[in-house]
Amino acid sequence: MTDVEDALSSTEQFWKDWVARCAYQGRWRDAVVRSLVTLKAMTFAPTGGVVAAPTTSLPEALGGVRNWDYRFCWIRDASLTLDAFMAGGYIDEARAFRDWVVRAIAGDPADLQIMYNIFGARRLTEFELDWLPGYEASKPVRVGNAASDQFQLDVYGECISTLYSARRMGMGGTKESWYLTKSLLAFMENAWQRPDDGIWEVRGGRRHFTHSKVMAWVFFDRLAKGIEEFAIGGEEGRKILPHVCALRERVHTEVCERGFNPQLGAFTQSYGSGNLDASVLLIPYFGFLPGNDPRVCGTVAAIEKHLLRDGFVLRYDTDQSNDGLPGSEGAFLACTFWLADNYAFAGRYSEAEALFERLLTLRNHLGLVSEEYDYKLRRQIGNFPQAFSHLALIITAQNIESISVKAQIAA
Repeated sequence: MTDVEDALSSTEQFWKDWVARCAYQGRWRDAVVRSLVTLKAMTFAPTGGVVAAPTTSLPEALGGVRNWDYRFCWIRDASLTLDAFMAGGYIDEARAFRDWVVRAIAGDPADLQIMYNIFGARRLTEFELDWLPGYEASKPVRVGNAASDQFQLDVYGECISTLYSARRMGMGGTKESWYLTKSLLAFMENAWQRPDDGIWEVRGGRRHFTHSKVMAWVFFDRLAKGIEEFAIGGEEGRKILPHVCALRERVHTEVCERGFNPQLGAFTQSYGSGNLDASVLLIPYFGFLPGNDPRVCGTVAAIEKHLLRDGFVLRYDTDQSNDGLPGSEGAFLACTFWLADNYAFAGRYSEAEALFERLLTLRNHLGLVSEEYDYKLRRQIGNFPQAFSHLALIITAQNIESISVKAQIAA
């Protein structure tokens, strides 16, 4: 029989010891540590998988139908998760999640899903629980997620970016990971030209989403860097390097030509579109273009003009973009953190810090954040707590501090 007092004492000691190991010592340590603790608590220890949220069907707009089951592990979160754990110095957690990703994506690249369950299983059939009233009358209540059947090009870039980041963190590669990389390359050589369903899992039809193409560039870029820096694949890797570099250049050229709208002076949601999308704020984070590039600065200015609501960023304007769903949603917290990143990348440090500090005020009394913020009702909405938001918080804190310190040293 378990001794309750002993169990409580050992649990408290575990978390105290775990927090004490945190390598991040910046001025936002309390907030970063709280977010790292949240990610650790959302990790399934036997496999290393991190769920996007422990909840389902908490609405993106009260009374609306944008209610999804987030109790799964998204491949999209992979490289950000590694970056966040490593910001805290938690190599074991980063390695465990890397291993979960490798196991989950093994197999036919054409069958790669955007999400899996905590064991790595693929079947996530979506259905509705009609007899439940929903959170504050927000129906339907859903179990499972049909977006698992979508084709999203960005996850391929995330996979290779994760493997590359793991090597940079000192995690050795395996023969299995090289075989996986080769099969992914064989698929991506042509698949990068296909339209997809996009990062936001819209249900309004496939398009050539700009963010998806940027992540296709990330795929070829990280593969090329892995070969150059770590000799992955050995002689075989060196032989294919020129081909990979040529594909990287081809994708970069196409995105700059077709994803950028000269009339708006900004990268748009998809090729030939006049709609904006906050996902392109990740362009400098992944190194596609520097943060002070005029096209990036123009994109930031356009998003400030059209997607800001009370200082917080919408993913996109639901009134203009066909996402296949009725109603609207709140401001997306991760996107607002990305805007703060872009301020830092462009040298706008005071604005970056002010926006970051304002975002910190949205946390509840336990330091937790959800997926979105209702700027009219002034409350958090969406599934809670949200890993994507906590990941963004950790990385933005690190970005602002590291970039500002480098600028001070250079001055």
